Amino acid sequence: MEQSTNQITLRGSLVSLPQFSHENHGRRFFRFFLEVPRLSGVSDTLPVVVEESILQEPDLTGGAQLTVTGQIRSHNVRTDGQRHLLIFVFPSKIVCEDGDPLNEVTLEGILCREPVYRRTPLGREICDLMLAVPRAFQRADYLPCILWGRTALEASQCHTRDRIQICGRLQSRIYTKVTPTGSEERTAYEISALSAQFPPASV
Repeated sequence: MEQSTNQITLRGSLVSLPQFSHENHGRRFFRFFLEVPRLSGVSDTLPVVVEESILQEPDLTGGAQLTVTGQIRSHNVRTDGQRHLLIFVFPSKIVCEDGDPLNEVTLEGILCREPVYRRTPLGREICDLMLAVPRAFQRADYLPCILWGRTALEASQCHTRDRIQICGRLQSRIYTKVTPTGSEERTAYEISALSAQFPPASV
């Protein structure tokens, strides 16, 4: 069996105890947020949705740091007639342990829309991608990725259905959304690529 093309390892602090999220096919799922500091001192607050059986292993009441390993998942929801893409971490294992913060992501997927390339006012190159990352039962997770500098320029020359491998981190970003009732602060989640490769499509 091939190694998964969707892997994430996080180590950070539990923001609050897990709360019940939903039940699916008799399995109960819980949701919590993990705060993971960056080297810059800014922290990413990342959503985790975990099956109840995995939560029974670690003792989360002591406030210790957690190491979470698993995959990044996406789920489409419809609210007020509009579709929203929810991004979250889906753990296969949670361990209570101290150590340096970790936020490591490895993905390989298919580009499912054309790249969006731009420059910041200061001239920094950025490229936004949406990757379809396959998982079991012929399903896929649709994950937004952002690339920088020379890698952004390379990625901008890719096209829909090209394969891309990314190593980076999952980050949170607050933005302002203008709605008919006014402005709202919302949080977006995306994979910030530290490196990328563009393997040829398999025949």
